[in-house]
Amino acid sequence: MFLPPCRTKIIGTVGPSCGNASTLETMIRRGMTAARLNFSHGTFEDHLHNIAAFRSAAAAAARPSTILADLPGPKIRIGQLASDPLTLEKGDEIILTTDDMPGTASRISVRYKRLSESLSEGDTIYLNDGFVELTVLDVQKDSVRCMVVSGGSLLSGKGLNLPGRKVFLDNPTDQDLEIMDFALAEGINIFGVSFVEDASALVKVRDFAAKRGKTIHTVAKIERAAAIDNIDSILDEADAIMIARGDLGIEIPIEDMPSVQKELIHKANERCRPVITATQMLMSMVEHARPTRAEVTDVANAIQDGTDAIMLSEETAVGRHPVTAVTTMAAVAASFEQRHSELLWISALREELKNNLVRKQISVADMISLNVAESVLALDISFVLTSTVTGMTPRRISRLKPSSWIIAACDNEAVMNFCFMSSGVYPLIMDKKTKPWHESVVEKLKLQGIISPGDRVILTEGQFSGPRGGTGPGGTDTMAILTL
Repeated sequence: MFLPPCRTKIIGTVGPSCGNASTLETMIRRGMTAARLNFSHGTFEDHLHNIAAFRSAAAAAARPSTILADLPGPKIRIGQLASDPLTLEKGDEIILTTDDMPGTASRISVRYKRLSESLSEGDTIYLNDGFVELTVLDVQKDSVRCMVVSGGSLLSGKGLNLPGRKVFLDNPTDQDLEIMDFALAEGINIFGVSFVEDASALVKVRDFAAKRGKTIHTVAKIERAAAIDNIDSILDEADAIMIARGDLGIEIPIEDMPSVQKELIHKANERCRPVITATQMLMSMVEHARPTRAEVTDVANAIQDGTDAIMLSEETAVGRHPVTAVTTMAAVAASFEQRHSELLWISALREELKNNLVRKQISVADMISLNVAESVLALDISFVLTSTVTGMTPRRISRLKPSSWIIAACDNEAVMNFCFMSSGVYPLIMDKKTKPWHESVVEKLKLQGIISPGDRVILTEGQFSGPRGGTGPGGTDTMAILTL
């Protein structure tokens, strides 16, 4: 048992730059706690290789880790270009066509047959995460004539966004379901569901897995304006959310992005849902060994907002410095975690729980989590030990971002895997029937020299209430402070 260097979880996207066991092992040792497989790129053969490499690396590092399968969803992309990269100049006219053909500076194919139905004269189109902007001049049956408003470079397969326009694509797509079959067969049970606008796509994905006898965890990717409007119903259905700022920053005014990020993180924490902040966090490290000051501040601000996890995309998948990117992100997170004092939003969330108690609306589980967080702060306790069936108790504690590690004793591998999405939670698979579970956890901590006689730890478990005499879901009813 080797604790990561920071409590904030770091998700690294696996790709050509890091798709070998040796590099991945180093990344895990430096702080990467989960691997993201981006199924928008690569073949099943590529992903099989990456899954095997990551699992081998995690075993070699003696640090359990988890995998997130990121489904492409109804993303519109351009087709293959005749030559990469292609540069579009401001003022040029270009035709977007649904015909499959090699793209040139005058004509580019789009992998969306109903493109003309979605657009009207005067509409705006964004390419390549918004770096290239087009204005629609004329709409024909199978093509759209545009003018380049803001030029830039394009690569084959880059995304195309139609902000505010109706997109006639199912979610999940047939391709998504094919990918799910592949991932489920490989033992992956956490899925990123792209371009959700309401809870329906999450229900369909969960039902698809259930029909195959599988229980999964869903991560709703918030990247459409409609998802912000429907965030409450999405949080009801999702197990976690990802703030995918690339597409979301195109769908909404970019100046609104900071406040929207803060609001989404706060709502997710209120609802006990882990939240991942993603896209361009250390983007300059695709090429350079050092990030910009703005990027470092962006990472720290996301942690201060209350995010559970921060994600690296191109930085690790195709960047020149994947190990350095993880090392840098972990160092920024660890430094901020060590130095920040009580955060205003955490205090506000605790006060909300206290007010609920006065109004007699607080649950036993919330009362336990609140008291754990207060005790960690008052007594400077480094470890909380919790027994969990569903992962909800460590999640309830984690959302309050205590300065302690939360060691979650699980008897289910799927629950353990999903616990890796919550800040400060370090899950362990454990047989709770042979001896008192907390004794086994304490022994592991002692063997690593992490705790010593005289140290205090907090223990939470179910003893008196809930299903199965307090050992089932929702059964946490007891908190104790132990001196070793």
